[in-house]
Amino acid sequence: MGERGWTGLTTNAVAEVAGVSIGSLYQYFPNKLALIEAVRRRHFDDVLAVLRAAADEKTSRQRRIAALVDGMITIHSRYPAAHRVLLEESPRGADSRKTCDVFETACRKGYEALFKVNSRRETDVRVGAQVLAGAVAGAVHEAARQDTLASPMLRAELVNLVVLFLSKRGPCSV
Repeated sequence: MGERGWTGLTTNAVAEVAGVSIGSLYQYFPNKLALIEAVRRRHFDDVLAVLRAAADEKTSRQRRIAALVDGMITIHSRYPAAHRVLLEESPRGADSRKTCDVFETACRKGYEALFKVNSRRETDVRVGAQVLAGAVAGAVHEAARQDTLASPMLRAELVNLVVLFLSKRGPCSV
């Protein structure tokens, strides 16, 4: 999907890569938009699973932060070109908008839970979670575009960013 982009994606090509007949593919996905929606939902589920692991109080803070960074890098490393198509090229129907709305709400709540469990800052949880979510997503998505997700330095810098942001240190004055 990623190499061909949205316009180059065909159900025939998907069936061929999957090793199934086109009839079998259509049995589950009536068109390519339904197929892309299934991929999008799976991606959303993967992101939410990472957020749950990063908010699990049964593990140490260090492991929770590693779960966040490593999980997000792993998810976005699987098919970075396909992820670009999901975010930037594919159309979104009414079902997609609802799916995205549900995901965004769950993602916000997931980051808020993560922030509450891991933060030592005295700040508004919603705002802190929003900033953290934007920083992590921005860094990971940019690394996917730059093809640097496998960089150990990227991982180290993301861990540092998250640890420092969640630390007790107060706001900086500029």
